[in-house]
Amino acid sequence: MVIAHIKQTGETCIARFERHLNHSVEEAWSWLTENEKLAQWFPELQVGDLREGGFMQFDMGNGTFEKLEITEFGKFSVLEFAWWEDSVRFELHPLADGCDLILVEKINNITDHTPKDLAGWHVCLDVIGALLDGRAIDRTEEWKKWYERYVQAIKRIK
Repeated sequence: MVIAHIKQTGETCIARFERHLNHSVEEAWSWLTENEKLAQWFPELQVGDLREGGFMQFDMGNGTFEKLEITEFGKFSVLEFAWWEDSVRFELHPLADGCDLILVEKINNITDHTPKDLAGWHVCLDVIGALLDGRAIDRTEEWKKWYERYVQAIKRIK
């Protein structure tokens, strides 16, 4: 599998991940929006209020939660929310044999943490696909494998 397509557009960096899933948009959507399923691929992230203007919440691990505003919402098609100073957008596109899942992260400031986030999103999407297929993935090993590739990719655009 290839890494995300990453490009610099003015002051913003755009990372676009694409996955084909052999499952319906409704099935895929449930993994993005139902807390019981969301916890299986991103335990720190939860749906708070699922609507445009609502929020996702991130468990900071110290007893506090950050609210991340949902900036665009279209049932079974778009879920976009703030990712602190950046944004994360999930899109689902129906196809005859399943759907395409697109994740676009808009990154306003590239930091040393950026490759970690990108490798994390890469693995999250792989885990969603595996869970839909009834398989398991070792997240830690997969993350290590992809992290160095994202470090190199970010170096190329800086």
